[in-house]
Amino acid sequence: MAPPKENVSLLFKLYCLTVMTLVAATYTVALRYTRIAETELYFATTAVCITEVIKLFLSVGILAKETGSLGRLMTSLRENILGSPKELLKLSVPSVVYAVQNNMAFLALSNLDAAVYQVTYQLKIPCTALCTVLMLNRSLSKLQWFSVFMLCGGVTLVQWKPAQVTKVQMEQNPWLGFGAIAIAVLCSGFAGVYFEKVLKSSNTSLWVRNIQMYLSGIVVTFVGVCMSEGAQVLEKGFFYGYTYYVGFVILLASVGGLYTSVVVKYTDNIMKGFSAAAAIVLSTVASVMLFGLQITVSFALGALLVCISIYLYGLPRQDTTKIQPSLETVSSKEKLINM
Repeated sequence: MAPPKENVSLLFKLYCLTVMTLVAATYTVALRYTRIAETELYFATTAVCITEVIKLFLSVGILAKETGSLGRLMTSLRENILGSPKELLKLSVPSVVYAVQNNMAFLALSNLDAAVYQVTYQLKIPCTALCTVLMLNRSLSKLQWFSVFMLCGGVTLVQWKPAQVTKVQMEQNPWLGFGAIAIAVLCSGFAGVYFEKVLKSSNTSLWVRNIQMYLSGIVVTFVGVCMSEGAQVLEKGFFYGYTYYVGFVILLASVGGLYTSVVVKYTDNIMKGFSAAAAIVLSTVASVMLFGLQITVSFALGALLVCISIYLYGLPRQDTTKIQPSLETVSSKEKLINM
């Protein structure tokens, strides 16, 4: 049984923050590196497909540990997978959307620097907020709405005069990259809220739901491979262009999402905001060192606004409709009681 959040030590929270930050920043920079290498490019659709397969095996392993025995694991899989075709169909919706999102990430990082991508991708926050309001009937505080508009303004500044890179020789299409990010953030917002709604509609285990989703995801992504690059894959092979760096990117994509979903329950929104902001800073530093990114004033100001807005969005709500008693009033009441 997991310990309550309030009993988790500061050291463990810092560990969670460090891992979440490193995974987010390293994944973006490493993926960017694999897409601008001088060697023959691997097929992005095959990488997305393999990622789904690894996530499936990891989820089955975690479910096996959760159930405690092979017999209970097989019973759970039989009841929730083979015996629940409607649930599989329900989870195929986010599978399709996530497959599109992941492929768009590869397309975006083939045409945009990692730092620009990391900042712009934070538009997933307002997209998620809008989907939350529409699909879960939740409301946002005034501060959250303010932070959403601030974030959009920061991203606009980043794109106003895009930062240039000096160490990338291949031809890129920034507009194609921005379009890919736009599709990715829309997919991220919708799929995340949809999956949350499915999770909260029943008491089914998170890992069972993940298995249902990844089974559909494998089918969807494999169909994507066949439709987009089927002839080339048959000619050159499924693993054409793969290197150790590509394997590292696939590993980060597979483990990162699962790890984050586990450790987030020990942290809060403020810590997640710090993680996202720190990932932006690390991606920018890495881009300067590896890809020769030339930081402009508009990029720096826009990235700063995005980091501040992420922090503000994650602040806990406060009930301002009631007047809170001051410390002096409380102490005077205590004196009267003691008299």
